[in-house]
Amino acid sequence: MNDSKIPSWVNIFVLPLINIMFAFAFAAGIFIAVDVNPIEAAGVMVRGALGYQEGIGYTLYYATNFIFTGLAVAMAFSAGLFNIGGEGQAYMGGLGVGLACLALDSTLPFWALLPITMLASMLFGALFALIPAYLQAYRGSHIVITTIMFNFIASALMVYLLVNVLKLEGQMAPVSRVFDENAGLPMFHEIAAWFGFSFSQSPMNLSFFIALICCVLVWALLWRTRWGYAIRAMGASPSAAEYGGISYKKLIIVVMLISGALSGMMGLNEVQGYSQQLKLDFVAGYGFTGIAVCLIGRSHPIGIILASILFGVLYQGGAELSFDYPNIDREMIQVVQALVVLFSGALALMLVKPTEKLFVFLNQKKAAIGSVKAEA
Repeated sequence: MNDSKIPSWVNIFVLPLINIMFAFAFAAGIFIAVDVNPIEAAGVMVRGALGYQEGIGYTLYYATNFIFTGLAVAMAFSAGLFNIGGEGQAYMGGLGVGLACLALDSTLPFWALLPITMLASMLFGALFALIPAYLQAYRGSHIVITTIMFNFIASALMVYLLVNVLKLEGQMAPVSRVFDENAGLPMFHEIAAWFGFSFSQSPMNLSFFIALICCVLVWALLWRTRWGYAIRAMGASPSAAEYGGISYKKLIIVVMLISGALSGMMGLNEVQGYSQQLKLDFVAGYGFTGIAVCLIGRSHPIGIILASILFGVLYQGGAELSFDYPNIDREMIQVVQALVVLFSGALALMLVKPTEKLFVFLNQKKAAIGSVKAEA
């Protein structure tokens, strides 16, 4: 919102926080309806997600997936593209990681294997976004439709590979073999031990820090480079950007490749970090949740980190809540998540106009006071 009358920090931080508070207020009504004290439920969720080391580890493990997919959506959204194919691109990125580990885990040490798996995750995710990008740029096919369909293609391809190609002989479960120990990403409790600290075991691993580095790189690309200026210009007005000499078709391809690569890197966390083998459905809806993360975070890397942690709290805290309260099931937690998406996404602009009017009034009042003092 370049023409907004409110400061950017209010738009990025304050308004999303108020929207989230509205969502939780409506969620409190749901808990009351099932005879659960909403304040006690909120306390259980916060303690379950942030109150002890293992819970923090799980929260940040979930947040890692959301950072990757949220950045992917934000990258495309900055150029005016709505990439909702993060689910399929993450699936393909995980496939690339898995194939690299299965092929090289017995021959390469970890330090040599990690750059290859990172490159494989980015390459597979980017290539899976290339065809929808080409169809949008050169054939006029809408990016929303093509990326949706490619999610189903990715799912079908993974089923075929894990059932017919990668599954071990005599094994019923559609999973690959477990990677050799040297192929797995270091877990956070292991990293902490390197520096003399103790931390409870959890799925959190090195990919969390890789995700944070990606946030810095995306910020630098979008706000500190000529490419970033061109991307944001195209997102603001494609016709004006093309009139200014920016190649619309070329930029669509480039942006979607970067977006697909970011989604693909989610495979590092799930495949090389957590499970250390290829499994079906490891994306578990993280690609679609990344859309909500992007909307709540206002497509800004800092906002995406905060929104990812929020959803990590909802995932981990929700699991603790459903364990402590028999009358609260996983579906009810999904309703809470949906309310957060509703108020922070679909109703994200609900408070913008009233806030703009408030800031205009305050600025006018400040100017009037200043003129009175000057006359005096």
